[in-house]
Amino acid sequence: MTCQLFALCFDAIEPLRLARFWSGVLDWELADDPHDGITLLPSDDTGFRLRFLPTQEQKAGQNRMHFDLTSTSLEDQQQTVARALGLGGQHIDIGQRPEEGHVVLADPEGNEFCVIEPGNKFLADCGFIGALACDGSQEVGYFWSETLGWPLVWDQDQETAIRSPHGGPKITWGGPPVAPKTGKDRLHFDLTPPVHGDRQAEVDRLLSLGATRMGTGQGEVDRVELADPDGNEFSVLTPR
Repeated sequence: MTCQLFALCFDAIEPLRLARFWSGVLDWELADDPHDGITLLPSDDTGFRLRFLPTQEQKAGQNRMHFDLTSTSLEDQQQTVARALGLGGQHIDIGQRPEEGHVVLADPEGNEFCVIEPGNKFLADCGFIGALACDGSQEVGYFWSETLGWPLVWDQDQETAIRSPHGGPKITWGGPPVAPKTGKDRLHFDLTPPVHGDRQAEVDRLLSLGATRMGTGQGEVDRVELADPDGNEFSVLTPR
């Protein structure tokens, strides 16, 4: 038994505003959150929820992970871009070349994401969220494969990707060079232990795989905070 990917968390200055943006883009519904945030529940096979957590820290630098949203046609791509812009997104320049077919946008708090052109073979069998694309090492791809029990679906030239056996988005890591961290990650994972599992035993397993302990939150009751081999923070929650 392995950890479950419970949520991808966004630290947000205005959590409700950001949740409403992503609800509009993805067509996901807001729901009660058992861990004091704002939650969106997937309406497809994504397999994990989105959580929006309050922070006072402004975004610094480019995120290490972002969504790649898929398109079925050029018209579909244009409609996704228009919908995102209408909800408060914006075009951004992160060095993409004019001949590249994807469109790079940012949400209202500057979190980057891409709307991929139709015909992308790597994401051909994925849903609207085709991938969670990460800046990271081969080692960290192996770590998350072991952590979640998701098989590698790509492992070439130090680039890796994993995917749940149940489908949903791929999680990809682009290999070296890995950009330096610029403070706490704006996007980070919440995990839950295996059903009826021992959280401490699972934390010990993650430490043996290469995680490091970052401390605990909320009186050492609600979560254990760890970092993966590339230093990306994540939490193992206490089930409620």
